[in-house]
Amino acid sequence: MALKIYTKTGDKGQTGLLGGTRVPKHHIRIEAYGTVDELNSWIGLLRDSISLEKPIANGQQLIAILIETQDRLFTIGSSLASDPEKSKVKIPHLTEDDIILFEKEMDAMDAVLPPMKNFVLPGGHKLVSECHIVRCVCRRAERRVNHLAETEPVDDLVIKYLNRLSDYLFMLSRKLAHDLNAAETPWKPRM
Repeated sequence: MALKIYTKTGDKGQTGLLGGTRVPKHHIRIEAYGTVDELNSWIGLLRDSISLEKPIANGQQLIAILIETQDRLFTIGSSLASDPEKSKVKIPHLTEDDIILFEKEMDAMDAVLPPMKNFVLPGGHKLVSECHIVRCVCRRAERRVNHLAETEPVDDLVIKYLNRLSDYLFMLSRKLAHDLNAAETPWKPRM
């Protein structure tokens, strides 16, 4: 028998965590994994946009990394959706290698990109702008998870992963600008 998408159990503003605990839908835990879910959707859009652009160097490799990232975000979502005290559900986990992947990719991009001398304004090409939006949503997810970690247990690797992912997304925006010959507009503060 197929599962129904609607359960009616959330009609009064509560939802269930893995482990059975009911919490309000505005609970910081729900905000945290909901924002990670939003991030995952934005990465899907970015991935689709990259696949439509022809001049992106190593486009298929970038898409593979973004798919792997989406998988890890489901892992993070599962972890955050679990009641740390009651859940007996076995969930996947992150490893340090997941973080090292981003670091290696950023080092490779940094080796071919011109040095940054100023902050850059998001934009220059639709794909670059999308990447900056994804980066901003990632930072928000990171803030939500850090907020949750102030009062409840959160795997340190989750926080580290989101932090490194946002760094990776910034470098990816610069790589995309470079590959697309899009101008990076430096921020020149008016004094």
